[in-house]
Amino acid sequence: MSFPSVPNTYADKDEWLRRIALTVNRILKGKTNNTGTLTLTNSTTTTTVTLQAGQLGENTVVLLSPVTSDAAAEYSTMFVSARDVLNNQFTITHSNDSTTRTFSYVLVG
Repeated sequence: MSFPSVPNTYADKDEWLRRIALTVNRILKGKTNNTGTLTLTNSTTTTTVTLQAGQLGENTVVLLSPVTSDAAAEYSTMFVSARDVLNNQFTITHSNDSTTRTFSYVLVG
């Protein structure tokens, strides 16, 4: 799910302030555009995740949380092995397995 952003300027100041207030209130409730879900690719040792433009920076930290038991078993042996800011992608290196390993992620920074 993607939450709307607020334009930098807006002709109607009252509407602009209303949009800012709505956005700030969503943020305070934890509703931000920096989360997602991924499933590790089977029968290979890497999975590449493509994000929306601007979500990934040089110092972005990718925090992963397993949501399946197979993902929990994989968690201690996998790592983010590459970040490609230009193409908005990060790569996870993991074991070559045929189980469904699904994670939620949060991007920080």
